[in-house]
Amino acid sequence: MITDQFKGCGVATITPFKQGKIDFAALERILDYQIEGDVDYLVCLGTTAETATLTEDEQHEIIKKTLDVNQGRKPVVLGNFGGNNTHALQEKFYRYSFDGIDAILSVSPYYNKPTQEGIYQHYLALAEKSPLPIIMYNVPGRTASNINADTVVRLARSHEKIIGIKDASADLIQATKIARNVPPDFLVLSGDDPTTLPFISCGGMGVISVIANAFPKDFTSMSRAAIQGDFKKAREIHQSLIDIHHWLYLEGNPVGIKGCMHLLGLCEYDVRLPLVPISPNTLQRMKEEMDRIPS
Repeated sequence: MITDQFKGCGVATITPFKQGKIDFAALERILDYQIEGDVDYLVCLGTTAETATLTEDEQHEIIKKTLDVNQGRKPVVLGNFGGNNTHALQEKFYRYSFDGIDAILSVSPYYNKPTQEGIYQHYLALAEKSPLPIIMYNVPGRTASNINADTVVRLARSHEKIIGIKDASADLIQATKIARNVPPDFLVLSGDDPTTLPFISCGGMGVISVIANAFPKDFTSMSRAAIQGDFKKAREIHQSLIDIHHWLYLEGNPVGIKGCMHLLGLCEYDVRLPLVPISPNTLQRMKEEMDRIPS
């Protein structure tokens, strides 16, 4: 089934910058690091990539670089097909080549605060025009609205192009209701790293992760172990990483993960306004915590 390739651990890749420009050499290092860390798939141009601050030309350049480096080694999900203008997103499909892309990640409409019916109609309209399968993205902390379980189940049964959801609500009751009621091949993915282990125990099939940028082997191993029911192994990895999550999000995403990647020697910690770089104090505390993580 097409959904099998998106089970396990996908990584929401960052966009490294240097003096305000995209650092393509660092992007190549990062992609190779994640692929060699055996993540299950790459998610290009999601929130973690600071896509909101990239021009459309820059987005095309990042897609090209990602595909050139990947060389078909991992499935690729494109994350820049969400927004709050349904018609504009439909039109956007005609401006992209989707060669080498396996699915689209589409965030729920933000700022407009649509009703559940509005969210339903939005995704249905996208599915009618999309050339690729769609994974919905529910992140209430950024969109100011939640895709509730009933709406997810309704969409899962409404169109074959809608194949899953990344749910970053950290609501395990909602996750349980979704997993219980969607078709068996519908992807239920965590979008909240710290709660990924319990999310999978509630019926989830994996995660689209931020921390996997820095710890691809560990977080992929944890996700796979949990899916296979080896909760002893999954819990050990989960507990070894649990304290680093706080520092990754203390000053926002991707500010924290870029600081972490900088400490690993993979890129600068530069971000684009309105984000600002990680503070020296947080970076130091993060380093101390990273030093405690078992190798």
